Amino acid sequence: MTADAKPYVGKSVPDRKAEKREKEQKVRRGPFSSLGRRIMAINLFSVIFLAGGILYLDQFRDGLIEARFQALTTNGRMIAGALGEAALQEVSLDGQVQYLTLDSLPIKRVLRRLSIITNTPALLFDREGVLIADSRRLISAGRNIVSEELPPPEVKSPVRLFFEELYDGWEKLFPTKYDYPLFPSNPIPSGADFQEIGTAINGDNGRMTRQTQKGELVLSVSVPVQGFKHILGGLLLTESGSSIDDAVRSAQVTTLIVFAVTLVITLLLSLFLARTIASPIHVLAEAADKVRRGIGRRMVIPDFSDRKDEIGDLSASFRAMTTALYDRLDAIEAFAADVAHELKNPLTSLGTAVQAFERVKDEETREKLRVVIASDVKRLDRLITDISAASRLDAELSRAEGVPVDLIKLVEGVLDGYRTTQMFSSISFDFKRPSKDVTVNGLPGRLGQVLRNLIDNAISFSPETGRVVIRLETREKTVELSVEDDGPGIPENKLEAIFSRFYTERPKAEGFGRHSGLGLSISRLIVEAHGGTITARNRTDDNGTILGAQFLIKLPR
Repeated sequence: MTADAKPYVGKSVPDRKAEKREKEQKVRRGPFSSLGRRIMAINLFSVIFLAGGILYLDQFRDGLIEARFQALTTNGRMIAGALGEAALQEVSLDGQVQYLTLDSLPIKRVLRRLSIITNTPALLFDREGVLIADSRRLISAGRNIVSEELPPPEVKSPVRLFFEELYDGWEKLFPTKYDYPLFPSNPIPSGADFQEIGTAINGDNGRMTRQTQKGELVLSVSVPVQGFKHILGGLLLTESGSSIDDAVRSAQVTTLIVFAVTLVITLLLSLFLARTIASPIHVLAEAADKVRRGIGRRMVIPDFSDRKDEIGDLSASFRAMTTALYDRLDAIEAFAADVAHELKNPLTSLGTAVQAFERVKDEETREKLRVVIASDVKRLDRLITDISAASRLDAELSRAEGVPVDLIKLVEGVLDGYRTTQMFSSISFDFKRPSKDVTVNGLPGRLGQVLRNLIDNAISFSPETGRVVIRLETREKTVELSVEDDGPGIPENKLEAIFSRFYTERPKAEGFGRHSGLGLSISRLIVEAHGGTITARNRTDDNGTILGAQFLIKLPR
């Protein structure tokens, strides 16, 4: 390595993971969160999909075309019937047909009149397909130019005009294309130009859809003209499809307006929904990160419980979880301080005894110091064992899942063990049990540990001929398990303190340091982890004389 080269200092795996989490959080928490974008995307997709389906108005267009065909067919039958009746005027009085033709002045007058009434252009062909009359020429022939005052133009709102221009621009970019045959452009058409005329001359109605050179639709319907059960020719009615295009265009423009309004409303509602859902979650996530990074101070989780919804429940759960976390941290700190204090006393005693043992030469004194040293070592060993068990207990209770526990069998099993180990003792054990089985959900091993702790405590305080009574009773919602002894009882001001860590209040006859003071503390921790409570009180007679102590456990059924 050269003098200028700098050694590479790599980052540990936890540091790299922390940086990765920070980057992910920065990406996730932009102006619009991922959840907010998803809400808007889903809502907008449904609106756009619906608008696209409406704008694709093929069915609407086909329905308009079919309606116009039916109207043209009805008008054609009416006009053809009138023309047939007009042709019968050539029949003689004796019923013999002299000459039936459609090429006559009365026929043309009837065609002209009915074309004006129905406002439908009509072409009349004979049986050979030769054009006889064109209603447009008949109407314009011999007529003077008449001027009429047009109605005022339709006043449209600026909004509609804007969307019409938008639609026209869209139509120019993507023009509508029809795959229809071209409409004949001959000045004087013949029946050969219209295949539906051949259908009419053969006695059937025909229809055809065509388009002009400019792409405009033209609808045509052919109807046979009959006179005296003879087909005299064919009638062709035509109509421009511009009205259909205008109707479709008007519907599509209206759809665009409705779509635009719906889009704006949906966007605003989506933003509101994203704000009411994603924004509080974002705030909770930020607060959780502050809790994770917080050093030396408590972070307060925002309270959204007044929302009365799932986010409010989440906020309340976060606050409860954070409170429990801080309480757990405080308990750990207090536990560490208590452990340090409890270990300091035997260590100090041990250190003093060791120093004195090195200086003292008297064998009798040295033997006493050996006893003190051995006692302190045993005390340290007991403290470390109990502290290790207590530290593992909390983690075990949080991970383990409860099972149905038969309390009668549990108590009898524990008492059988004591009756065996205390067979030479004068202390008796009595179990007051109910007639029915009593089952709770929990950890049988830990509940047995609580019962053994209480029985050990009762034995240590009972006189030589004492009696330990275990009572099991059921209530409506709880199960009560109590352990009673015939000892001196508990001082009234110590009924709660005895459950504190490292607290000891032992009989005078019992040697110092034989108990760590963690038994009742561990028992309360186990019972509370099962959702229950444990309390202590004194048993008294009618005169108030203390008969012994009683520990009462209440567990939910």
